[in-house]
Amino acid sequence: MKKICDFVVSELEVFRKECNFTDEELMYFNLKAKGRTNLQISLEMNVSEPKVSILARKVKAKMIRVI
Repeated sequence: MKKICDFVVSELEVFRKECNFTDEELMYFNLKAKGRTNLQISLEMNVSEPKVSILARKVKAKMIRVI
């Protein structure tokens, strides 16, 4: 699967619309779309790295269902 930051804007919009992300998942998704690392995301979201890993798995699972 491609990295989130490799998708074009129209593809990102489809995921935002169709995946029914929670607020935290959407924040993670948007930061990943900007090319942030999980460490940068944990600092920006003020959550632990394990929490970011959990968000990553949830977002990926929802994206795979949409694809």
